[in-house]
Amino acid sequence: MKSLTLWLASALLAFSSTTEDFIAKASKKHGPFGEKAARFLLEHMPPSDKESLTTEFLLENLDLALKTRTTFPWAKDIPDDIFLNDVLPYAIFDEPRDPWRAFFLEKAAPLVKDARTSTEATQILNRDLFKLIKTHYNTERKRTNQSPKESIEQGKATCTGLSIILVAACRSVGIPARAAGTPVWYDNSGNHTWVEIWDGKWFFTGADEFDEKGLNRAWFIDSASKADPTQPIHGIYATSWSKQNGSFPLIWSPKDRSVGGVNVTQTYTALADKPATSFGVRFFEGDKRIVKKGTLTTAAGAPISEFETKAGTADLNDTPRLDFFAKTSYRLRFEIDGKLLETKPFQPTETILDIRPADLTAVPDLSDDNAPLVSVLN
Repeated sequence: MKSLTLWLASALLAFSSTTEDFIAKASKKHGPFGEKAARFLLEHMPPSDKESLTTEFLLENLDLALKTRTTFPWAKDIPDDIFLNDVLPYAIFDEPRDPWRAFFLEKAAPLVKDARTSTEATQILNRDLFKLIKTHYNTERKRTNQSPKESIEQGKATCTGLSIILVAACRSVGIPARAAGTPVWYDNSGNHTWVEIWDGKWFFTGADEFDEKGLNRAWFIDSASKADPTQPIHGIYATSWSKQNGSFPLIWSPKDRSVGGVNVTQTYTALADKPATSFGVRFFEGDKRIVKKGTLTTAAGAPISEFETKAGTADLNDTPRLDFFAKTSYRLRFEIDGKLLETKPFQPTETILDIRPADLTAVPDLSDDNAPLVSVLN
């Protein structure tokens, strides 16, 4: 017990020394705002960081963050509170603390050199950065909360790791950015993480899911709009360095309350602008997802809409969404090896429907007099 007490006293003394040194250097180099930034960073720093981070690490992060205010046009007029909370911090979740700011500045600055707004710059980064660093969605990544360095070394990350990368890259060029997500979707179909950026107000986008039509467009809108504000586990949260509004629930570490969070559920439930119900479709051959063109038809086989399943670097839950009416039967039709195959009639009950070749049978040739009448009527 005595040795533990001595260790704690030594750790507190070391951190106190680091704190004073960091504040003094920040103030000397950047004036009153530099001191304010240093104090804000320290005030909301997770306890584990207080034991491990050095003055050099903290000062480099602060220097490069403040430099963006005079380098990039969109960073000049960011309100101080937004800048401190969503540009300055050196971490997003509880990932290992890489000194990523210089790396991403070197990669991102040339990409966004002609952009005039943070929205335009974010779109460019989401389109080009992941290809540049050769890192994409892959469920075989080592863990959920990887640091940028870990994800890039593997070339693999799932939605959380990709979001950490995009948030870090945005912050490196002075774009206020934060991760957002839900611990569990409203229908218990899993969790998801994405990115929000500030351009006068908050906008969202999927990481490594560029949409040429702009921000606030994503495959998860339907699920997000059905979030349940009365059930915290089904809510939607955005990360925050300040913890005055609560914490971000970490699905990979449920008891950890070290990451600040803001409940933004209402922002997403407001997106429910139509009562349509929809389901997603994935196509598998064995355990591998396959890109496959398909058609949603009536039970009698009349085409309704065409779609294409996703695979590869697309998120596991990123699927085409097919609208349907309750208590109505449908079929899914695919062309495989030159043959038209279809499912049996079904009434959608699942959020995502997984289809395999074994689930399909040949579409009857209705020009054949021997075609079973039931296939025409169902």
